[in-house]
Amino acid sequence: MPKMKTKSSAKKRFKVTANGHVKVAQAGKRHGMIKRTAKFIRNARGTTVLSDQDAKIVKGFLPYGR
Repeated sequence: MPKMKTKSSAKKRFKVTANGHVKVAQAGKRHGMIKRTAKFIRNARGTTVLSDQDAKIVKGFLPYGR
């Protein structure tokens, strides 16, 4: 069997943790911060973990990231 290909866009955006969760940067912080509330900006700091449904899709893009 040949090696499976990893999606290049996925390997740049996602990391799989030791427990198998998919870690991703918070969305919605690229531009337009003036209209966002301070609470939104504060809560969107750092990274977050994807839901199980979304993580299943992303793990298909990262065959060796498990």
